[in-house]
Amino acid sequence: MSVPGLEPSASVLDAFRLSVAESVARILDISLDLAYSGADLGKKGFSPTEYIDRVTIDGVFAHCYSNTNKLNRFVLDQISELSKPTSTHLHGTYGTNSSGKGRTIIVEFLSPNIAKPFHADHLRSTIIGTFLSNLYAANGWSVVRMNYLGDWGKQFGLLAVGFAKYGSEDKLQASPIMHLFDVYVAVNKDAKEIFRRMKKGDEEMLALWRRFRDMSIKAYKTVYERLNVAFDVYSGESMVTSENIDTSMKCLRERDLLVEKYTWESKRDRDYKVEGTQPTDEKPAYAVDLSKWKMGKPVVQKADGTTIYMVRDIAGAMQRYEKYHFDKMVYVVGDQQDLHCSQFFKILEVMGAPCAGRLEHINFGKVQGMSTRNGEVKFLDEILDMAQEAMFTQMSTNEHKFSDVDDPTFTSDQIGMTCVKIQDMQAKRLCSVARKVADETVLRDDASTIDTDLLVEPKARELIFLLATFPDAVRMALKISEPSTIVTYCFSHLISAWETLIVKGQASEVAHARLYLFTCARVVLASAMRLLSLTPIERM
Repeated sequence: MSVPGLEPSASVLDAFRLSVAESVARILDISLDLAYSGADLGKKGFSPTEYIDRVTIDGVFAHCYSNTNKLNRFVLDQISELSKPTSTHLHGTYGTNSSGKGRTIIVEFLSPNIAKPFHADHLRSTIIGTFLSNLYAANGWSVVRMNYLGDWGKQFGLLAVGFAKYGSEDKLQASPIMHLFDVYVAVNKDAKEIFRRMKKGDEEMLALWRRFRDMSIKAYKTVYERLNVAFDVYSGESMVTSENIDTSMKCLRERDLLVEKYTWESKRDRDYKVEGTQPTDEKPAYAVDLSKWKMGKPVVQKADGTTIYMVRDIAGAMQRYEKYHFDKMVYVVGDQQDLHCSQFFKILEVMGAPCAGRLEHINFGKVQGMSTRNGEVKFLDEILDMAQEAMFTQMSTNEHKFSDVDDPTFTSDQIGMTCVKIQDMQAKRLCSVARKVADETVLRDDASTIDTDLLVEPKARELIFLLATFPDAVRMALKISEPSTIVTYCFSHLISAWETLIVKGQASEVAHARLYLFTCARVVLASAMRLLSLTPIERM
């Protein structure tokens, strides 16, 4: 018998839950699904099972008590077995499940515009997007990690004009992003003519654009690798085809969704006090009227006939659906785009697009006080370098431990990067337990010879139960799309037991049982950290 959503082979707690549900179903003569959903257990008729020792009644509640020895054995053995590498999972599969099997999701990350450095505002999107990608993969989904570059628009015109005036080939080769950024700041003037040439296919301008784009991506990859981030696709605004843009506009016209919109109306969108009338000599822009949903009238085509990024987003979503046939697509974009995303999703809905209803916006707050036009921005490389330097200095204060670290530069960079990603967290080092007892206790290869019944301390049971809940934490994190679920799991609970469950100096069998527990805890903590795109460090 089984219950949809339960996977005892992936989570021992599911086996215990199933055992309770089976007892309830038998006693009350109801279906297993109904029993699992929360039917109460009667006072009579219960008999102990392999998983459940006893049941007590407290008013309308029935409390089921698991068999502690069985729980210890099953949980630790499952972690040990499922943490072994496979052809598809380098670090094993414990904590993962197959609930999303056969479904595809695209996770789109906000990325810098080409030729602009990676800064802290982009970091938030990248961290959240990477976590969501890892999380959906852990829940069995097929994930397409898409880096959506701002690689089209008049900012390229600015660069083209600026590079001709202020550019240096030597500086471009030495540090492409920083040099192009300096050029951008210096020449922040109108460049509509250059972009017009690009849109008309001017090969000279397009060749320069392709060069800047390729050099930018190469530079971004260096930072992404440092952050333990990888992408399957480097997309961008330029990848949306003119054919799909034309098709989107045609659909809007055919469905009679376009309305005229004049300049004074756009000004009123920004300031409700503005009043005006329709001028006789002004050509209107075209918009989609979403007033009935309290979303205003977003413009999709300017008065001069050019489409804007709203249409590019609409066409891009439809283009991706044609290619990937995704079940879900998540846009990880700052909360300043809340209205835009709501409008964009609603327009797809009223167009009858097949991807409507499959899109989700995961937002985050903006880092204040940043302007690339004025050069007022803190670049991520600088932040990571400062964190790495601080960690390196701190590590070097303990000469004995510092000498044991194989690569202090890499280690300090990873620790510093972790601090940047997750502030105010402190992690104890479970790896050190095995090293400190290596002279007297080495974990046996055959775990079946380890007596887990000796793990009788309340703290041991608490830790084992917590390890058993890791698959639940992965499922819950998916429901709420929040890294905090896994962060709390890692750093508030999992690291507290090592101070009371001593291994060194204990009787051999007790030492082996505790070391087995700590080894499993280290494996689970490492898996949770990888979900957060953090690198577990052996020595620090």
